[in-house]
Parts: sequence; C-alpha cells; structure tokens
Amino acid sequence: MTIDEHEVVLAQIVDSGPSVDEVLAAVRHPAAGAVAIFVGTVRDHDGGREGVVRLDYSTHPDAEEHLAAIAEEIGSMPGVLRVAAVHRRGELAVGDTAVVCAVAAGHRAEAFDACRALIEELKARVPIWKKQLFETGSTEWVGL
Repeated sequence: MTIDEHEVVLAQIVDSGPSVDEVLAAVRHPAAGAVAIFVGTVRDHDGGREGVVRLDYSTHPDAEEHLAAIAEEIGSMPGVLRVAAVHRRGELAVGDTAVVCAVAAGHRAEAFDACRALIEELKARVPIWKKQLFETGSTEWVGL
C-alpha cells in the first residue's frame, strides 16, 4: 500500500463496547508514522445541566451506512492510511465509552486533522439520537 492509498477498516454501530484496543489494532499500518484516536465517554452533565445519570442512544437503520460513507471521505484525505470508527447504541452509564475513532496517517498533523474531522462529521451527519436521563427523573432528547 502506498502513502496515497487508504482503507476504511472498521465502521460500525454496536450494542456493546466499543473496544479502544480493537479500533487501535484495526488502523495499524507499516507506513503510519502516527495514529490519532478519539474516545468519547458519557459525562454527568450536558448543555449546562448537571445530574445526567444515563444515556440511551438510538440509531436509524441506515446509521452504519452513513458512518461508512463518512469514514471513506476521511480516508481520502492526504496522508491518511486507515480509518476506523465505532459508535455504541443502547443504554450507557456515566463513564461508559460511547464512541471510538482512530486514524492512521503518515504524519501526526494528518492523523490529528483527520481524526477530528471524523468525529465532527460523525456527530453532524450520522443519524444517532440520545435520550438523557437526569437524577431528577426527567429526560431530554438530543440530536432530533
């Protein structure tokens, strides 16, 4: 594989995990001088509200296809060698891993730029919605 070729090795929506180790292993490449990885976790607050205790991610049936298309776009960026992204659906507690993205590239700047673009595009374009449950018992939908 030359430096200008790329490969999307993983683009999944999963019901458990995702595994940081699996995503990192998926993007290993002998020509990579850098791997950038993003791990998104559930936090105890959102949008200025404290007390988030749980999230429930729902996905459109075509969500994985959208994710794969975005990963392919990111994979075509200069210097990018391999791309992987895994997002979880279902119920998650504070501290759980919700999404893992990784990009292998020839150099660190390319890897960082592509990994940031990957998570930003995923959040903007993949039809994933989250329902937040607060300690008060109230709920709030995000991303509808």
